[in-house]
Amino acid sequence: MNALISVIGGANVDLSATLNDAFIASDSNPGHIEIGYGGVARNIAHNLALLGARTQLVTVFGGDLFGGLLHDHCKQQGIDVHLSERDSNLRSGIYLCINNHGGEMIAAVADTEAIRAITPEWLDKRSGEINVSDFIVADTNIGEDAIRWLMDNVTVPLFIDGVSTTKAHRVTNALHKAKLPYLHSLKLNLKEALAVTNCSSYADAAQQLLNIGVAHVYITLGSDGVYCRNAAEEWLFPALPGEIVNTTGAGDAFLAGVVYAHAKGIDFPQTAQYGLMAARATLMSPKAVNPEIANILL
Repeated sequence: MNALISVIGGANVDLSATLNDAFIASDSNPGHIEIGYGGVARNIAHNLALLGARTQLVTVFGGDLFGGLLHDHCKQQGIDVHLSERDSNLRSGIYLCINNHGGEMIAAVADTEAIRAITPEWLDKRSGEINVSDFIVADTNIGEDAIRWLMDNVTVPLFIDGVSTTKAHRVTNALHKAKLPYLHSLKLNLKEALAVTNCSSYADAAQQLLNIGVAHVYITLGSDGVYCRNAAEEWLFPALPGEIVNTTGAGDAFLAGVVYAHAKGIDFPQTAQYGLMAARATLMSPKAVNPEIANILL
């Protein structure tokens, strides 16, 4: 694939704990812990690189041991990091999640201090090289001002992942303040979509997002699949069957699949089906990124 895709946002070390049995609050629960590399933007970039896309990650690595490991691992996976920075004054991002014995997340904590360094001024220094990309993807770990900068300054299709109910508001706030309120694609899960629109259904939420400038809306519904909508059509696709091993990274893989499909010239709404295939690949893996995703998706 010749398309160049820039992914802007978080890169973390992932600590993922999965319980052996039912969760017992306020107690030590037997289970196993996996240490890996994550962060929404990094996961998306990793998936795209595995799918054969030319991918560059635009992020800030901490100056600690984890920062060095993250930086080197990205390069080993074929991800270009020349637009990223390693800041010795910052600690690296860490994502800690606890999954039940069925692999579904109970709770998570994200320490993303390093991403605060991605400011409009920081991005502006890299604007020329960012706009050489064919597609740009960002997560809402970056601040509202940085998201607005992207909306006002990027000249190619921009895709955004909402990340969480708290951070997803950064997208809608930025759209209300942008010079030209337009966003090519927005991916949210159901909780995020309802939270940012104050709607009671995914269909109403999607329509409201279209009204404020989003061209393509993807709302993931967990085991119920995905609802996608643009100005011309709406679709509800069921989730694909498969054993769930771990839910961490499935949403990131979904957006990577969507972006990959757009880069291949596939029309909406079939792009959502690529997202579902990518998400299923991740759900079937204990890792946040399934190293075999290309064998499953391609």
